[in-house]
Amino acid sequence: MFKHVFLTGPPGVGKTTLVQKACEALVTSGVGVEGFYTEEVRQGGRRVGFDVVTVTGERGRLSRVSDGGDASHGRREYTVGQYVVDLSSFENLALPLFRNVGSADGSSRKVFVVDEIGKMELFSRSFIRAVRQTLDSSSCTILGTIPIPKGKPLGLVEEVRNRRDVKVFTVSKENRNAILPDILATLQECLKPTT
Repeated sequence: MFKHVFLTGPPGVGKTTLVQKACEALVTSGVGVEGFYTEEVRQGGRRVGFDVVTVTGERGRLSRVSDGGDASHGRREYTVGQYVVDLSSFENLALPLFRNVGSADGSSRKVFVVDEIGKMELFSRSFIRAVRQTLDSSSCTILGTIPIPKGKPLGLVEEVRNRRDVKVFTVSKENRNAILPDILATLQECLKPTT
């Protein structure tokens, strides 16, 4: 029996778009949805970074292209490729969401969105702890995204991928327009009360 649903696939294939569509459908059907997703930030047609956006619309900086000018003033800089990760901004927005997720009224299960568990987010030890606790908690179902494995495996990503209670959907250009009903059906199964 699955408890959580994760999407994986190459960057830019449409994982976040599917998560957003699934959230809209869940909210319409009366399911409580909380959490966050990551959104590209573009300027003049080119990607300059990523923001964290909560389901309720709050927005914070996750990363920006390094301009080299604001390099560390004595503090450690977290980088992924050309992006500098704003760890405190990410943690200030994302971590409180995890603290509230267990405080459901008990009668209705919620879907908690974690988009994504990736290299940038994994710089945060608190985030890793929060994700593990939420995966093990019975108060919610996680709908999340993880990157496809390439290069050195990411500990938490492999943990999620190998959990028995996680259903992983691989999103591709070929299936991204047809996969939403399967994702929603699996989420509805996850949300059924266990006897």
